Amino acid sequence: MPEQINNPLHGITLQKIVEDLFARYGWKELALRININCFKENPSIKSSLTFLRKTPWARKKVEHLYLEMIEKS
Repeated sequence: MPEQINNPLHGITLQKIVEDLFARYGWKELALRININCFKENPSIKSSLTFLRKTPWARKKVEHLYLEMIEKS
């Protein structure tokens, strides 16, 4: 398996991404930044992970927000 030197998300799980975003922004702010129901309607880490694993376009948005967050810190 080739190393993913240019992939800043290599080795970071989706669960860690969602947990870190939640810790930084909370559900309300996440829902404002990314308009998806898993952040608006009865949000939880588990329900968000389930949705994001099935929905590539939403996962990309979450990953993009995470990259922005870590670049600013």
